[in-house]
Amino acid sequence: QVHLVESGGGLVQAGGSLRLSCEASGPPTNAMGWFRQTSPGKEREFVAVISRLGRNTDYGDSVKGRFTISRDNAKNTLYLEMNSLKPEDTAVYYCAARVSNVLATTWRLFDYWGQGTQVTVSS
Repeated sequence: QVHLVESGGGLVQAGGSLRLSCEASGPPTNAMGWFRQTSPGKEREFVAVISRLGRNTDYGDSVKGRFTISRDNAKNTLYLEMNSLKPEDTAVYYCAARVSNVLATTWRLFDYWGQGTQVTVSS
């Protein structure tokens, strides 16, 4: 069983930056990604995904050019570098992992989830 723990969320002003981390424990993970949810009733929005060796990535349209996903497999840690933050980036950000190494952008295709970390961007 893969266990994921996010950290690095917080309050930041518009235009600022944050780096989220997700530490994984348990069996090695393949594709990993970040999703966000603006309210409990809304569907989780795809943010970014990365393959096991980091060679392939994909981003949601709303974050392209501002966010960067990366991973350090030696540390079993996934990162999300967020720059030029906007108030509309405010959400709970979730780390997720797949058993498969095929990139996916739909939350239903991910097998393991962290508990989430709140990011709030003030205007």
